[in-house]
Amino acid sequence: MGEHLTLTAGDGHTLGAYVARPRGPAKGGLVVVQEIFGVNSHIRAVTDGFAAEGYLAVAPALFDRIRPGIELGYNEADVAEGRALRPQVGWDATVLDVAAAMALAAEAGKVGVVGYCWGGSVAWLAATRLKPAAAVGYYGGHIHEFAAEKPACPVMLHFGEEDAGIPPENVAVVRAAQPGVEIHLYPGAGHGFSCDQRGSYHAESTALARGRSLAFLEPLLA
Repeated sequence: MGEHLTLTAGDGHTLGAYVARPRGPAKGGLVVVQEIFGVNSHIRAVTDGFAAEGYLAVAPALFDRIRPGIELGYNEADVAEGRALRPQVGWDATVLDVAAAMALAAEAGKVGVVGYCWGGSVAWLAATRLKPAAAVGYYGGHIHEFAAEKPACPVMLHFGEEDAGIPPENVAVVRAAQPGVEIHLYPGAGHGFSCDQRGSYHAESTALARGRSLAFLEPLLA
Protein backbone atom coordinates (compact mmCIF):
# COMPACT_ATOMS: atom_id res chain seq x y z
CA MET A 1 0.00 0.00 0.00
CA GLY A 2 1.41 3.35 -1.02
CA GLU A 3 1.09 6.85 0.35
CA HIS A 4 0.03 10.19 -1.06
CA LEU A 5 2.65 12.96 -1.00
CA THR A 6 2.95 16.48 -2.39
CA LEU A 7 5.57 17.46 -4.96
CA THR A 8 6.67 20.90 -6.12
CA ALA A 9 7.48 21.41 -9.80
CA GLY A 10 10.10 23.78 -11.14
CA ASP A 11 7.54 26.51 -11.80
CA GLY A 12 6.25 26.37 -8.22
CA HIS A 13 3.16 24.30 -8.99
CA THR A 14 2.33 21.77 -6.27
CA LEU A 15 0.86 18.42 -7.20
CA GLY A 16 -0.02 15.18 -5.55
CA ALA A 17 1.78 11.90 -6.10
CA TYR A 18 1.10 8.31 -5.20
CA VAL A 19 4.30 6.74 -3.87
CA ALA A 20 4.90 3.03 -3.31
CA ARG A 21 8.06 1.80 -1.66
CA PRO A 22 9.71 -1.62 -1.85
CA ARG A 23 9.92 -3.83 1.22
CA GLY A 24 13.71 -4.09 1.06
CA PRO A 25 16.50 -1.99 -0.44
CA ALA A 26 15.38 -0.29 -3.65
CA LYS A 27 16.79 -1.33 -7.01
CA GLY A 28 16.25 2.23 -8.22
CA GLY A 29 13.46 4.70 -8.78
CA LEU A 30 10.61 4.67 -11.28
CA VAL A 31 8.21 7.40 -12.29
CA VAL A 32 4.89 5.91 -13.41
CA VAL A 33 3.07 8.26 -15.77
CA GLN A 34 -0.71 8.07 -15.87
CA GLU A 35 -3.14 7.54 -18.71
CA ILE A 36 -5.76 10.22 -19.43
CA PHE A 37 -7.74 8.92 -16.45
CA GLY A 38 -5.67 10.34 -13.59
CA VAL A 39 -3.86 8.46 -10.85
CA ASN A 40 -6.78 6.08 -10.52
CA SER A 41 -6.98 2.62 -9.01
CA HIS A 42 -5.32 1.05 -12.04
CA ILE A 43 -2.31 3.37 -11.99
CA ARG A 44 -1.97 2.92 -8.24
CA ALA A 45 -1.98 -0.85 -8.75
CA VAL A 46 0.69 -0.54 -11.46
CA THR A 47 2.76 1.62 -9.12
CA ASP A 48 2.36 -0.93 -6.33
CA GLY A 49 3.43 -3.64 -8.77
CA PHE A 50 6.69 -1.88 -9.56
CA ALA A 51 7.34 -1.41 -5.85
CA ALA A 52 6.83 -5.15 -5.40
CA GLU A 53 9.57 -5.61 -7.99
CA GLY A 54 11.94 -3.59 -5.82
CA TYR A 55 11.55 -0.02 -7.09
CA LEU A 56 10.65 3.22 -5.37
CA ALA A 57 7.70 4.05 -7.62
CA VAL A 58 6.18 7.53 -7.93
CA ALA A 59 3.02 8.35 -9.89
CA PRO A 60 2.57 12.13 -10.21
CA ALA A 61 -0.98 13.47 -10.48
CA LEU A 62 -0.66 15.36 -13.75
CA PHE A 63 -4.27 16.54 -13.79
CA ASP A 64 -3.66 18.51 -10.58
CA ARG A 65 -2.81 21.48 -12.84
CA ILE A 66 -6.51 21.52 -13.70
CA ARG A 67 -7.89 20.54 -10.30
CA PRO A 68 -6.75 18.09 -7.62
CA GLY A 69 -8.15 14.63 -7.25
CA ILE A 70 -9.32 13.85 -10.77
CA GLU A 71 -9.82 10.09 -11.11
CA LEU A 72 -11.73 8.60 -14.01
CA GLY A 73 -12.86 5.16 -15.03
CA TYR A 74 -13.04 3.61 -18.49
CA ASN A 75 -16.62 4.06 -19.60
CA GLU A 76 -17.48 6.14 -22.65
CA ALA A 77 -18.16 9.33 -20.68
CA ASP A 78 -14.91 9.08 -18.73
CA VAL A 79 -12.92 8.48 -21.93
CA ALA A 80 -14.45 11.63 -23.41
CA GLU A 81 -13.68 13.62 -20.26
CA GLY A 82 -10.08 12.39 -20.17
CA ARG A 83 -9.56 13.31 -23.80
CA ALA A 84 -10.88 16.80 -23.07
CA LEU A 85 -8.70 17.24 -19.99
CA ARG A 86 -5.36 16.16 -21.43
CA PRO A 87 -4.79 19.14 -23.77
CA GLN A 88 -5.51 21.56 -20.93
CA VAL A 89 -2.32 20.53 -19.14
CA GLY A 90 0.17 21.02 -21.96
CA TRP A 91 3.35 19.10 -22.71
CA ASP A 92 5.85 21.50 -21.14
CA ALA A 93 4.01 21.66 -17.82
CA THR A 94 3.67 17.89 -17.80
CA VAL A 95 7.42 17.47 -18.24
CA LEU A 96 7.97 19.79 -15.26
CA ASP A 97 5.73 17.60 -13.12
CA VAL A 98 7.54 14.44 -14.22
CA ALA A 99 10.84 16.10 -13.32
CA ALA A 100 9.50 16.74 -9.81
CA ALA A 101 8.54 13.07 -9.52
CA MET A 102 11.98 12.05 -10.77
CA ALA A 103 13.59 14.11 -8.02
CA LEU A 104 11.71 12.13 -5.38
CA ALA A 105 12.38 8.79 -7.09
CA ALA A 106 16.09 9.66 -7.20
CA GLU A 107 16.23 8.98 -3.46
CA ALA A 108 16.55 5.34 -4.57
CA GLY A 109 19.37 5.97 -7.06
CA LYS A 110 19.01 5.91 -10.83
CA VAL A 111 15.56 6.74 -12.17
CA GLY A 112 13.50 5.34 -15.03
CA VAL A 113 10.22 6.60 -16.45
CA VAL A 114 7.42 4.31 -17.60
CA GLY A 115 4.16 5.66 -19.01
CA TYR A 116 0.87 4.41 -20.41
CA CYS A 117 -1.39 5.98 -23.05
CA TRP A 118 -0.85 9.74 -22.60
CA GLY A 119 1.92 8.73 -20.23
CA GLY A 120 3.58 6.72 -23.00
CA SER A 121 4.08 9.93 -24.95
CA VAL A 122 5.17 11.75 -21.79
CA ALA A 123 7.75 9.01 -21.13
CA TRP A 124 9.20 9.75 -24.58
CA LEU A 125 9.42 13.46 -23.77
CA ALA A 126 11.06 12.64 -20.45
CA ALA A 127 13.67 10.65 -22.37
CA THR A 128 14.36 13.53 -24.76
CA ARG A 129 14.02 16.53 -22.43
CA LEU A 130 15.03 15.20 -19.01
CA LYS A 131 17.80 12.81 -18.05
CA PRO A 132 16.38 9.54 -16.76
CA ALA A 133 18.46 6.39 -16.96
CA ALA A 134 15.79 4.66 -19.05
CA ALA A 135 12.28 5.16 -20.39
CA VAL A 136 9.46 2.80 -21.37
CA GLY A 137 6.36 3.92 -23.25
CA TYR A 138 3.17 1.95 -23.72
CA TYR A 139 0.91 2.91 -26.65
CA GLY A 140 1.91 6.56 -26.70
CA GLY A 141 -0.24 8.08 -29.40
CA HIS A 142 1.73 11.32 -29.79
CA ILE A 143 5.28 9.98 -29.92
CA HIS A 144 5.44 10.31 -33.70
CA GLU A 145 4.86 14.07 -33.32
CA PHE A 146 8.11 14.30 -31.33
CA ALA A 147 10.04 11.59 -33.16
CA ALA A 148 12.74 14.03 -34.24
CA GLU A 149 13.69 14.70 -30.61
CA LYS A 150 16.74 12.64 -29.65
CA PRO A 151 16.40 10.55 -26.47
CA ALA A 152 19.17 10.95 -23.91
CA CYS A 153 18.73 7.42 -22.58
CA PRO A 154 17.75 3.94 -23.79
CA VAL A 155 14.05 3.72 -24.67
CA MET A 156 11.65 0.79 -25.13
CA LEU A 157 8.24 1.30 -26.74
CA HIS A 158 5.21 -1.02 -26.83
CA PHE A 159 2.36 -0.78 -29.33
CA GLY A 160 -0.66 -2.98 -30.02
CA GLU A 161 -1.03 -4.01 -33.66
CA GLU A 162 -4.80 -3.55 -33.38
CA ASP A 163 -4.62 -0.05 -31.86
CA ALA A 164 -7.15 1.96 -33.85
CA GLY A 165 -5.74 5.23 -32.49
CA ILE A 166 -2.12 4.60 -33.46
CA PRO A 167 -1.91 3.54 -37.11
CA PRO A 168 1.11 1.57 -38.34
CA GLU A 169 2.40 4.57 -40.27
CA ASN A 170 2.81 6.51 -37.01
CA VAL A 171 4.92 3.73 -35.53
CA ALA A 172 6.89 3.65 -38.77
CA VAL A 173 7.67 7.36 -38.36
CA VAL A 174 9.24 6.63 -34.97
CA ARG A 175 11.20 3.65 -36.31
CA ALA A 176 12.60 5.69 -39.18
CA ALA A 177 13.55 8.67 -37.04
CA GLN A 178 14.96 6.63 -34.13
CA PRO A 179 16.41 3.33 -35.38
CA GLY A 180 18.16 2.79 -32.05
CA VAL A 181 14.91 2.67 -30.09
CA GLU A 182 13.61 -0.78 -29.19
CA ILE A 183 10.02 -1.06 -30.44
CA HIS A 184 7.72 -4.03 -29.85
CA LEU A 185 4.41 -4.72 -31.58
CA TYR A 186 1.80 -7.04 -30.07
CA PRO A 187 -0.50 -9.02 -32.39
CA GLY A 188 -4.11 -9.03 -31.28
CA ALA A 189 -3.57 -6.17 -28.84
CA GLY A 190 -5.32 -2.81 -29.07
CA HIS A 191 -5.01 0.47 -27.24
CA GLY A 192 -4.76 0.13 -23.47
CA PHE A 193 -3.94 -3.57 -23.73
CA SER A 194 -2.04 -3.51 -20.43
CA CYS A 195 -4.95 -2.18 -18.35
CA ASP A 196 -6.98 -4.95 -16.75
CA GLN A 197 -9.88 -2.55 -16.14
CA ARG A 198 -10.45 -1.96 -19.86
CA GLY A 199 -12.27 -4.08 -22.38
CA SER A 200 -9.13 -3.96 -24.54
CA TYR A 201 -7.06 -5.77 -21.90
CA HIS A 202 -4.88 -8.44 -23.52
CA ALA A 203 -3.34 -10.67 -20.87
CA GLU A 204 -0.76 -12.40 -23.04
CA SER A 205 0.60 -9.13 -24.44
CA THR A 206 0.56 -7.55 -20.98
CA ALA A 207 2.70 -10.32 -19.51
CA LEU A 208 5.14 -10.25 -22.42
CA ALA A 209 5.49 -6.46 -22.36
CA ARG A 210 5.92 -6.40 -18.58
CA GLY A 211 8.64 -9.04 -18.71
CA ARG A 212 10.44 -7.17 -21.45
CA SER A 213 10.15 -3.88 -19.57
CA LEU A 214 11.48 -5.26 -16.30
CA ALA A 215 14.39 -6.98 -18.05
CA PHE A 216 15.15 -3.71 -19.87
CA LEU A 217 14.97 -1.52 -16.78
CA GLU A 218 16.84 -3.61 -14.25
CA PRO A 219 20.42 -3.29 -15.62
CA LEU A 220 19.91 0.36 -16.53
CA LEU A 221 18.74 1.33 -13.04
CA ALA A 222 21.21 -0.85 -11.12
